[in-house]
Amino acid sequence: MAAWFICHRAELVDGTSKTFTRFGVAHGIIAGGYAPDLRQLVQVCSIDTLKNRLAVLTPPKLAIIDECHHCGAAGWALVVEWLTKNGCMVVGLSATPVRLDGQGLDAHFDDLVLGPPVSWLMEQGHLSRYKLFAPNAPDMKGARKSMGDWSRTDAAERMSKPKLTGDIIAHWRAHASHLRTVGFACSIAHSQHMVEQFKLAGINAAHLDGGTPKAERKRIIAEYASGRLQMLWNVDLFGEGFDLASIAQRDVTIDAVIKARPTQSLALSKQQDGRALRPKPYPAVILDHAGNIMRHGFPDDDVDWQLQGSAKGSKAANDNAPPPPVICEGCFNAIRRPLPPKCPHCEKPLQAQAKEIEVADGELVEMTDADKARIRAERLREQAQCKDMDSLVALFARRGSKNPMFQAKKVMEARRGKSVRYG
Repeated sequence: MAAWFICHRAELVDGTSKTFTRFGVAHGIIAGGYAPDLRQLVQVCSIDTLKNRLAVLTPPKLAIIDECHHCGAAGWALVVEWLTKNGCMVVGLSATPVRLDGQGLDAHFDDLVLGPPVSWLMEQGHLSRYKLFAPNAPDMKGARKSMGDWSRTDAAERMSKPKLTGDIIAHWRAHASHLRTVGFACSIAHSQHMVEQFKLAGINAAHLDGGTPKAERKRIIAEYASGRLQMLWNVDLFGEGFDLASIAQRDVTIDAVIKARPTQSLALSKQQDGRALRPKPYPAVILDHAGNIMRHGFPDDDVDWQLQGSAKGSKAANDNAPPPPVICEGCFNAIRRPLPPKCPHCEKPLQAQAKEIEVADGELVEMTDADKARIRAERLREQAQCKDMDSLVALFARRGSKNPMFQAKKVMEARRGKSVRYG
């Protein structure tokens, strides 16, 4: 039975091929720059190459699509439709099955099979623990929108201001200078600017993008894996599925992430966090200078992913994200909602500050496991005190949910012992 494993970036094609080789899986590669070997029953495929060669290829019996949340895009949809029309079984893989535009994946897949939550994977050692340092969100008021997210030009301008909350280089020195780091920027120009700033500070850094020549890209990644480069800056190149160990062919991990790109995409934020969460004997470090924790919560917050999309024009693609935390203005700790009357760290009153978060200079402060466990317990206790639909709807509305009725119904159904089907 022929099977295809379909990727959407050159790095993912190369990394997947090397992983298959390591496990003894004979395969060919259908991608630009590779000599085809269609005799092999397994093929690692580039989506960009596939969509241009469908007329000359024989469809497989099984297709596994990596990062399948891209299936809403025209090229992906074309390939998936061709596969299904030719009787191919299609399986999609994604850690974040949601699109910023609210488009669902139910047009391409029949069922959603949920894997274990990130919190459980961390508890079992399958993902790395982390330390998160978070400032207040940068001021994005008035920034233009493009494709449902902030325009890269406007976001880069906000993030390049000299007096952004916290100093990115100083905080990296304080919390992650000994760690292999990936930085996420707003645009190619912003990424190159960050590299220049780190180099001026005496730190070995490099920039990569889709236009970097293949040989140069390979050399830079090899230097990064060996430790000769301390950090790589990019825009979207390493946002999904980038497995440094597979590409470098050695046991090496990304240990820290700098988030310098504000985004309204829950999926993008979680994918960036995930680059540093591959298992390691020490915690990853996440430096969120873009304020994305304010919009999308912590990396190990559980999300109720759904197969269906949101209504046209709705911003409900992120509806399932937990309410964002509040940053204490006294000590800069991130506090989960519902807020206690006072900050558990410095006892500064919080409730009066919950309505508006102002940008302020300050230090990034780590949110501990004990802090998160205490606030999560408070959330569950508050929910248990709601005995009817009206009180649950009011609770979820206070927490900032865009769909409090849906969440309240889920809770009531679970209490009645009914099965709840996601997707």
